[in-house]
Amino acid sequence: MKFDFIMLLSFSSLIWAESRKSLFDGESLKGWDGNPNYWRVQEGAILGENTKEMPTKGNTFLIWKGGTLRDFDLTLEYKIEAGNSGIQYRSFIKPGKHDGWRVGGYQADFEAGDRFSGICYGEAFRGILSMRGDKTTLTLDDKGKLQKKKENFGDPKIIGKVVKKGEWNTYRITAEGFHFTHYINGVKTTELIDEDKNKRRGDGLLALQLHSGPPMKVYFKNILLK
Repeated sequence: MKFDFIMLLSFSSLIWAESRKSLFDGESLKGWDGNPNYWRVQEGAILGENTKEMPTKGNTFLIWKGGTLRDFDLTLEYKIEAGNSGIQYRSFIKPGKHDGWRVGGYQADFEAGDRFSGICYGEAFRGILSMRGDKTTLTLDDKGKLQKKKENFGDPKIIGKVVKKGEWNTYRITAEGFHFTHYINGVKTTELIDEDKNKRRGDGLLALQLHSGPPMKVYFKNILLK
């Protein structure tokens, strides 16, 4: 009986693996669009690099061109050297005149520091939405002002200890309706329920962020979408 149960788990894991779509071929940026001054493939990973000699003018993004995301389960591996970055989902091209690689929307944030990895941030989209260790519900009051109801499920410092600095980490993002959950290395970091009917987004773009500011490098690989 125990053997049958283990076999069932193994079979379920196989079905899960086969149902995922790889978004990065490990060799090129085929299917992605970003400023070639800042994005390239190196040793089987996507590399975004902001240098002292060629700094970005604002945050810039590598955008997946394979379609828009609605409900999904996304996993990828990331590594960061200095600075801040993130994974944009259900996002949009920012309005106005620019180079075309400026994105706003929900962001699964991560950084080289200690505070923000795992949070849900709204890039050009209402700012910090849910901090690490919180389940946050967004609503509007009678005057249309954004309200954040927070339920703490874990100590943010303890959760943050699962993040491997300067090494590869696995980020998982799930979106079901307007319920979003982030995980790093298998540990839940934040939950967001977006009931702000004026601003919430039911679909949108997937993109990777390279942050403006001091020199930094960010790497991505094994990008799998279900």
